[in-house]
Amino acid sequence: MRFQSRPRSCSRPEPRALARLRVLAPLGALALAAFLAGCAGRPDGFLLPVEAPAEGASRVDVLVATTRASLGAAPGEMFSGERAYGLAFADVAVSIPPGDVQWPASAKADPAHEFAALGVRRLEGGQAAGVFHERLRRTRHRSVLLFVHGYNTRFDEAVFRLAQIAHDAKAPAVPVLFTWPSRGRLLAYAYDRESANFSRDALESVLRSFADDPATAEITILAHSMGNWVTLEALRQMSIRNGRISPKIRSVMLAAPDVDIDVFRRQIEAIGEKRPPFMLFVSQDDKALALSRRLWGSTARLGAIDPEQEPLRSQLQRARVQVIDLTNQSSSDSLNHGKFAGSPDVARLIGGKLASGQTLSSSHVGLGESLGLVATGAAGAMGRAASIAVTAPAAIVDRRAREGLADQVEDLRGHVQDTVSHAVTPPGRR
Repeated sequence: MRFQSRPRSCSRPEPRALARLRVLAPLGALALAAFLAGCAGRPDGFLLPVEAPAEGASRVDVLVATTRASLGAAPGEMFSGERAYGLAFADVAVSIPPGDVQWPASAKADPAHEFAALGVRRLEGGQAAGVFHERLRRTRHRSVLLFVHGYNTRFDEAVFRLAQIAHDAKAPAVPVLFTWPSRGRLLAYAYDRESANFSRDALESVLRSFADDPATAEITILAHSMGNWVTLEALRQMSIRNGRISPKIRSVMLAAPDVDIDVFRRQIEAIGEKRPPFMLFVSQDDKALALSRRLWGSTARLGAIDPEQEPLRSQLQRARVQVIDLTNQSSSDSLNHGKFAGSPDVARLIGGKLASGQTLSSSHVGLGESLGLVATGAAGAMGRAASIAVTAPAAIVDRRAREGLADQVEDLRGHVQDTVSHAVTPPGRR
């Protein structure tokens, strides 16, 4: 596979165009090298139910509210990454085997070693409300744990991720997944970002429905990565619409948020004083957020701040934002972007607070999702090529990162060809 450019006789490239070509060529070569190194196709259909769980396996029942479309979803996929107007609901029973747990390697999961679906069903709106009400009524403290996933996440991956979080935290709460239309591709950052914006009204509606249910005593929100953006926007809208956030929303946890710190200040101001405690998990050595900051050309990302630096420290205290600094905590994620989800201490903190009925006032996250943030601002071929080039070395050791490369290289090739053609053509001839 080779990039083709216009013949040399067409025109004399300008110096700037030549510079762009010199940068694009090695990046494109790296992307193609990663592809030729053996990118495996990304398995589909993890939600095909198995016949029986493994002996000693745990079961987690996950209720789902989503703005994803079901039309065009593959068997066992249930919902795709495309957008739907209106909310859909589902109920998924997940089996988690004892010991070390793996993500399914194929559509036919091995329940002895991997996450597996025991049952999958679609729910109508009224039916979903009834199931939610009954489960909540039987739950200690009548608590809800609502999880909002990040970018580059397919539907089945989001379900398994919440199941693992609920299992690890041993939280006596009803786990509910709000999943928005992420395409689950490393270079679909722009689409995913707009899908998050597309879904903020729906998330606000879900939160309002939970709060209106008389069985609900308290709601805890857990957001990760890009999920922080849609969460903060939904809370901001709720506060503006109703004059405050529902008092049943007792805690909001923001894990590794890829949110501009100045934008976060404005969001907090709009939410107002009548808001629940916010708990922020940060890591100053989060390499994905460091690269995101450079690519955005903006101020610090919220998930990578130094919480002791003034005046930020005092501002966060006044806003009642408690910061948990995970900088010195070790991580199996080489980019240090998934520390929150992989921390047993954090899981015990969440589970302990929910078990005692206290508010939080005081991951399996694959390297693929962590690396996904390098595509921030990748509207042009430069961003697209850079994200693949940076991801490629990690693809050797991380299956989720490797899977995302295969379906992106062709998109990169076409985009670079267009950019090269545009770059070598003088403005007067375009």
